[in-house]
Amino acid sequence: MLRYTLILLCASAWAQDTRVILLGTGTPNPEPQRMGPAVAVVSADRVYLVDCGPGVVRRAAEAGLKMEQLTRVFVTHLHSDHTAGYPDLILTPPNSGRVEPLQAFGPPGLRAMTAHVLAAWKEDLDIRLHGTQPVSARGFRVEAHDVKPGEVYRDAGMRIVAFAVEHGQWKHAYGYRLEAPDKTIVISGDTTYSRNLIAAAKSCDILVHEVYSEKGSASRPANWQRYHSAYHTSAPDVGRVAAEVQPKKLVLYHLLPMGQTPEEVLDEVRRHFAGEIVYGNDLDVIR
Repeated sequence: MLRYTLILLCASAWAQDTRVILLGTGTPNPEPQRMGPAVAVVSADRVYLVDCGPGVVRRAAEAGLKMEQLTRVFVTHLHSDHTAGYPDLILTPPNSGRVEPLQAFGPPGLRAMTAHVLAAWKEDLDIRLHGTQPVSARGFRVEAHDVKPGEVYRDAGMRIVAFAVEHGQWKHAYGYRLEAPDKTIVISGDTTYSRNLIAAAKSCDILVHEVYSEKGSASRPANWQRYHSAYHTSAPDVGRVAAEVQPKKLVLYHLLPMGQTPEEVLDEVRRHFAGEIVYGNDLDVIR
């Protein structure tokens, strides 16, 4: 009986095959090879998006995700590089297969942002929904939720918990912990060195964390150095976080190398963390 149970559990985990797809590893800087911050966590046939930076829908299509799968997004904070793709996520997939409403979760202000997006594109929506285009009106709906730290979502295959992080002057900025039967994934969003994140991420399978180069930052003007240290996490501090969390894989995104090579940034992280590290690129798949 025990052997049969173990076989079932292994089969279930294999079917789940929870994985991370990096849809955007960039920043506000317009790097053509890096779209704005966006991560897809794919588990079984469900897709859970974390953030929706510029290019999110096209990258999702490039990654082989179907438009009808893009029905859930979890926003870390309302900075433009994390949300400029939100109108695209609302308006594009219903033209190509999405028939369910978009469920959007994020910090206070997301509902207001959603209302403004829908108002800005009211004329487009009126033509699509009340003209001759054969689309599902339900697919254009958005159910936006302003959430507090804690469990924000649960379905048969995933539990998602938001936790507060420090991101400069933002009153509300979150990271997310996604718990599937076969894997736990934590995504930092934008943050400085965070004790909340360390507590939330302990022993996760994959930690996706933002980073900037300490050496690269030192070459920048003092006002930019102050800004980045108040809003983001230096590579050595990412290493310190990972050393406490001990993820099976550390994935770097929202990359600010500031003139340093990927290997130089990795060396900064490795001062404190000896585990597996992935310097993320758009469309990387991490299991």
